[in-house]
Amino acid sequence: MNRRDSIHLLVGTGALCGAPIVLAQVRDINDAINKAGRQRMLSQRMAKSYFAMGQAVQADAAEKILSASMAFFDRQLVELKAFAPTLEIKSTYAQLEGLWSDYKASLVGANPSKPGAEQVILRAGQVLTLANQGTLQFEGVSGKSVGRLVNMSGRQRMLSQRMAAYYLSASWGVQVATATAEVHKAKEEFLKAHEVLKTAPVATDAIRAELDLAGAQFTFFEAALRGLRPGTVDMLARADVFTTSERILQVMDTVTGMYAKIA
Repeated sequence: MNRRDSIHLLVGTGALCGAPIVLAQVRDINDAINKAGRQRMLSQRMAKSYFAMGQAVQADAAEKILSASMAFFDRQLVELKAFAPTLEIKSTYAQLEGLWSDYKASLVGANPSKPGAEQVILRAGQVLTLANQGTLQFEGVSGKSVGRLVNMSGRQRMLSQRMAAYYLSASWGVQVATATAEVHKAKEEFLKAHEVLKTAPVATDAIRAELDLAGAQFTFFEAALRGLRPGTVDMLARADVFTTSERILQVMDTVTGMYAKIA
């Protein structure tokens, strides 16, 4: 993956690099699918960070991730709006801009709290829906099978963050039943998509090697997810979910970038 377009994750701390993020403009339709899909991931990553901060789980790392993810979302939104090739896609990103403004207001201005978490869950879902709509629209413009793989591998990034976000929501006692169900649903989707990506005819040996790494990380992640006990304080399990989701995100961001380079 082009280093200028990477998320610059620090795996050891689970935090985004503190250096300024330098982004190129959208290069082509595969790059647009990649970045549009990354917006989906950021919607969930920001919620995860908010919930982690509220429970003092990896609090310093979570605060850095939240701040950098918000800036990243802003930058990519500008790029995607500028690249949008159809009126329908332009409309999607105009709507997304408004919802993003509301979501951003929920994330800043006050310390994370359970009442605030309710709004974060709602607005994260709204932003995710429109970000996913934009990704599918860009995939439709592509008209190539590889566009679907870029979308699917990019969606794995989002699912890693969604599982962690809902785990932390449930562990905090926020929308426990819904959150628990969403963790299970996202896990099943992740595993099915992982097999599709590994067996895709265009998958290179390098891509499969990265997917094997993601699969190994997911084994640890799934074990941590199974430890969910709403109402029980287990800071180690919460930290494991937070940090392992970051490692899976890094690997799947690399995979998505590799698929995006296939013509």
